[in-house]
Amino acid sequence: MPDPGAGDRAQLAELARRWVEEGWSAGGPGAPPPGAIVDILHHPDFIDHDSGGRAPDNRGFRAGIVALLAAFPDLVAKACDVVVESTAGGAATCAGASAGGGASGTVAVRWTAVGTHRGTYLGAGPTGRRITFKGIEVIRVQGGLVTERWGEWDGLALLGQLGQWP
Repeated sequence: MPDPGAGDRAQLAELARRWVEEGWSAGGPGAPPPGAIVDILHHPDFIDHDSGGRAPDNRGFRAGIVALLAAFPDLVAKACDVVVESTAGGAATCAGASAGGGASGTVAVRWTAVGTHRGTYLGAGPTGRRITFKGIEVIRVQGGLVTERWGEWDGLALLGQLGQWP
């Protein structure tokens, strides 16, 4: 028997992969500027529940991506695992989003990123080191747009690679 939610789950998984892999990776020639993913995939009332001291909104999230890509201009992020829970009929609303116009649900993404440390990040000046770090994001999607984000990443491992932690 066909799964009626399979299409929504596939859309949500693709949106989450795009959010990580396009949104947090340095683009080549002709690629959108750092942080452009916010304009493309975020709802205007987006809330970042784990903003790391930045404004917990689209402006703060964009600033975080811009700072990350300034420090690691060749960064490549990869969504390793994506787990999706779709919301039947897109009925749930969150962060002021209205229902309709696309898939809705919650998505967990385990990701990894690799890049060369070329600019100041987390107080560490450029080292030229190739670093790898990883994390997990949970995003809520309503009507095909990201409305909320919770995220954790291994900051201690990153600080260690930057020479800031034993």
